[in-house]
Amino acid sequence: MLAPKKVKWRKIQKGRVRGAESRGLTLAFGDFGLKAVETARVDSRALEAARIALTRHIKRGGRVWIRVFPDKPFTKKPAETRMGKGKGSPEGWTAVVRPGRILFEMEGVDHATATEAMRLAAHKLPIKTMFIEREEGGLGA
Repeated sequence: MLAPKKVKWRKIQKGRVRGAESRGLTLAFGDFGLKAVETARVDSRALEAARIALTRHIKRGGRVWIRVFPDKPFTKKPAETRMGKGKGSPEGWTAVVRPGRILFEMEGVDHATATEAMRLAAHKLPIKTMFIEREEGGLGA
């Protein structure tokens, strides 16, 4: 699973996830992509499950890029613990995802395989997504 090697602070405040994404909006590497439509914090386990679903369907054909990285820790208090007594210990890592962000990219497979692979990956994620593809004849092609 994805996790940072080293962080400056062990615990971070939760904050709010508001507004639309300003970076990572267009396909940069592959021909097909999975774009976020809503706001969420995506767990590193969900990203890994989606990646496995993607790569299993394309069966060693093509390449896959993950365009988000879970670099924000989330904490959890033990079960049956009373209120107070400070913040819980770090439990895992999340990636903050806003609408418009491309989560996965893929190349080297046909359209039907890419569509089905991205559909399977989208079912593993806690947000609504949409399948996108590169327009032929544009500046990026």
